[in-house]
Amino acid sequence: MTDEETQELMAKFDPEAGHRRLTGIIGWIALAGLVGFSVFQLYTAIFGVFTAQLQRSIHLAFALGLIFLLFPASKKKLRDKTKGKFQVAWYDALLALIGVYVGMYWPLNFDELVFRVGRLTTLDLIVGLLAILLVLEATRRVVGLPITVITSIFLLYAYLGPYMPGFLQHRGLSIDRIIRSMYYTTEGILGTPLGVSSTFIFLFLLFGAFLVKTGVGQYFNDLALVIAGKRVGGPAKVAIFSSALQGTISGSSVANVVTSGSFTIPMMKRLGYRKEFAGGVEAAASTGGQLMPPIMGAAAFLMVEFIGGITYWEIAKAAAIPAVLYFTGIWIMTHFEAKRIGLRGLTEDEMPNRKAVLAKIYLLFPIVAVIFFLMSGTSVTRAALYAILSAIVVGAINKETRMGIRDFIDALANGARTALGVAAATAAAGMIVGVVTLTGLGLKLANSLVSLSGENLLLTLFFTMIASLILGMGSPTTANYVITSTIAAPALIVLSVPELSAHMFVFYFGIVADITPPVALAAFAAAGVSGGEPLKTGVQSAKLAIAAFIIPYIFVLSPELMMIDTTWQSLLWVLFTSLTGMISIGAGMIGYWYRRTYLIERIAAVAAGVMLIYPEGSTDLFGLGLFIGLLTLQFMIKLDDQKKQYINA
Repeated sequence: MTDEETQELMAKFDPEAGHRRLTGIIGWIALAGLVGFSVFQLYTAIFGVFTAQLQRSIHLAFALGLIFLLFPASKKKLRDKTKGKFQVAWYDALLALIGVYVGMYWPLNFDELVFRVGRLTTLDLIVGLLAILLVLEATRRVVGLPITVITSIFLLYAYLGPYMPGFLQHRGLSIDRIIRSMYYTTEGILGTPLGVSSTFIFLFLLFGAFLVKTGVGQYFNDLALVIAGKRVGGPAKVAIFSSALQGTISGSSVANVVTSGSFTIPMMKRLGYRKEFAGGVEAAASTGGQLMPPIMGAAAFLMVEFIGGITYWEIAKAAAIPAVLYFTGIWIMTHFEAKRIGLRGLTEDEMPNRKAVLAKIYLLFPIVAVIFFLMSGTSVTRAALYAILSAIVVGAINKETRMGIRDFIDALANGARTALGVAAATAAAGMIVGVVTLTGLGLKLANSLVSLSGENLLLTLFFTMIASLILGMGSPTTANYVITSTIAAPALIVLSVPELSAHMFVFYFGIVADITPPVALAAFAAAGVSGGEPLKTGVQSAKLAIAAFIIPYIFVLSPELMMIDTTWQSLLWVLFTSLTGMISIGAGMIGYWYRRTYLIERIAAVAAGVMLIYPEGSTDLFGLGLFIGLLTLQFMIKLDDQKKQYINA
């Protein structure tokens, strides 16, 4: 695929990629704004962040101004075909200026606003109302319509409380109270979600931009080829390995699919994989990149703030085994599929030079550095700063990857551009959190969810999963997590589920919504690359990612899977049984082991796998016994078939 085709495909399925390519004076203004955005974030990271309202409002000012310059009101207006150049409408320029003014209203009037302690003037109310409307419109442009509609419904709920039915009723809030809460406190637009965006998330997105400039993205592909290319069905395994690594520098499933998929999907098709299967492998693997430590999706940084009293490293550590199981499941199923249809690996001629690839292994140092700093107790902000510095130093080792002034400026601009969607989504999500806090809606919904399930934990988990999947269809992971963590997660906590397990549960299903039909954006993007049928590709990706639909239930029921209150001996046993279980589930889902399996064998294999993944002594032993029995049966039948073939020959 050409760069232009890649950009068009990303813009189609990922609203955050549908930005204007500005030229001329307006292009220079936008570039200056993007670079200035990154410089501001680096300055506060190095010398210390400002007061919450100042840090977050300046972050918002940059985001609103740049969004209205870079993202048109409609995708149809993205390109002026008559002139062949990207243009900015006069009203977009005006909205950009108003957005900057609204964001800077806090810094310009900080002392006065603090002194008045909530007593707002008419101008304050007008600016607050503009802030709400501009955030909604900016979110629609850069993130999409679903989260904008959801946020608007919550705001209406805050106002129309007395008219709500049954348990949803509340006294209702006046327009003045809503505006004051949404923009003049840290419980709305300037709340915790935007606070995390203006510190941790931005820096890690900037880190990803610097990694891309050093050529790490392409190196991931080359390294994956060296490790997995010659194996059975090599290209599919390359896609899995490469996408897991790509997830460390990309916070978007769709972006991951298009960038690495444009390389891996054609390889899979060339070796004989069906279009839908090739797209499904890439979509499932790319989506899983947000589940893979050390750098998970942007929502993981929000989790640190929402749970409280927990470090990012503890979250990454808890996610490690589930993430390994997720990718193991996809790897195993692609292996069995390749064996089933008789696919080969890549030939020596199709492989990159092994020595040349291994000679560049130092390019992975920045990722190792992040792990080290997080493990050593360094703050997340400092870890990100050191990681950015290490990426620059590592890139300077080789002339090919050494960054010049232009590369440095591009990295600053690209990092800021990537952060715009997160800033808009977190600002909108902050309003949702504000409404939930003001009206007590979270507790009401949590109690109703528990009542609906009859206080049955499994039913509550199921309803929570459905809510997370629905909210995640077309919404970014950050916004989805904010909503589900304030509405659905409390229902699990009421039933004595550990807080980290409850939050990780909704986090998982918010992410896998990207590959869950009928709205599976990552799978549809993969279909755009492979030429396959979108819905079938979505079904394949969901099938390959079956682990993501099972594992969250397991780590809620038994937190040992997340290394919570467990010993090393127990942990090793959990790893052994879980990985064995994924082999069994993979064989059952694909219908092949050492040979094609019958329906009853497939059902038994999936059942054995689920029992092995569930960390309970009795289920482990029963599942292991069933697994050994199935494996022995498969092996004996295969030997018998080989014996018959030998006799016939």
